[in-house]
Amino acid sequence: MLDSNWIDEHAAEFDVFHVHFGFDALSPASLRSIVEALLRHGKPLVYTVHDLTNPHHDTPDAHTAHLDILIPAADGLITLTAGAADEIERRWGRRPIVVPHPHIVGPDEAKAAIDGRAASAGRFRVGVHAKSLRASLDPLPVIEALVDLSAREETLDVLVNGHRELLDPTGAKFEPELSARLRELADAGRIQLRIHDYLSDTELWHYLASLDASVLPYRFGTHSGWMEACRDLGTAVIAPDVGYFADQGPVFEYHRDPTGALDVGSLQAAVLAAARAQTRRPDPEARAVERNRIAAAHHDVYTSVLSLERVAS
Repeated sequence: MLDSNWIDEHAAEFDVFHVHFGFDALSPASLRSIVEALLRHGKPLVYTVHDLTNPHHDTPDAHTAHLDILIPAADGLITLTAGAADEIERRWGRRPIVVPHPHIVGPDEAKAAIDGRAASAGRFRVGVHAKSLRASLDPLPVIEALVDLSAREETLDVLVNGHRELLDPTGAKFEPELSARLRELADAGRIQLRIHDYLSDTELWHYLASLDASVLPYRFGTHSGWMEACRDLGTAVIAPDVGYFADQGPVFEYHRDPTGALDVGSLQAAVLAAARAQTRRPDPEARAVERNRIAAAHHDVYTSVLSLERVAS
């Protein structure tokens, strides 16, 4: 759908064009042609700003070039947190409406995952997911800090999951240094390491539900769907003080400096705070009510943009 020709051919089949993701590989010229095609057909554009920095990019320039097109052009503009809305208003002079992220794990799926959780026997299980490395991910310093803490805190277990393509020598994106160090730590009994292919949704929900806390090992970022899945499953989230994770929902926060370097002490303190806190049980009913409010907010946005008069420049 992110193609001006598709819009020309299918304009009679939709009322509103709502963009969330999927434009990373487009050139700015292609994105402008999409905006122009929508204007030609009088179709409103709604854009939800999930990311102010692209987690796949080492530098922000390419993503900013996309935002410089989408944010001014959007008839309806949405983001997930007040902090992100403030930044958008400061940078582009437009104030998005704030609509929170809906639940990711359905109530029945969440109940099944939580009911299948094994007893912890007094252990506190902290997980780090070394999935296929985006530019924003920096898992090894986080894992080293957790291993150091676990040497002093006997009830702390460090669980590391990683994708086979990253940690297996035959993998397409094999990271030899990361793989060697994780295997060394696992062989020494310092971490529990599980290497696997991409998990299905159900497998991922059961994995997250098995943890007491999940650490987001990000150097930079804006919002997190992973965090929402943890909230659905009652798993505490330990997140860096970058982007707007703390605005998005309750987290135990640790510090990254402006270069992305990890403050080890703050991470270890966040883990201990999470371990001391009472387990937060998920509230599927509240999440379902929230989802209805989110749907109503989108209905209002769609209704409002359909009433606008659009003129091609």
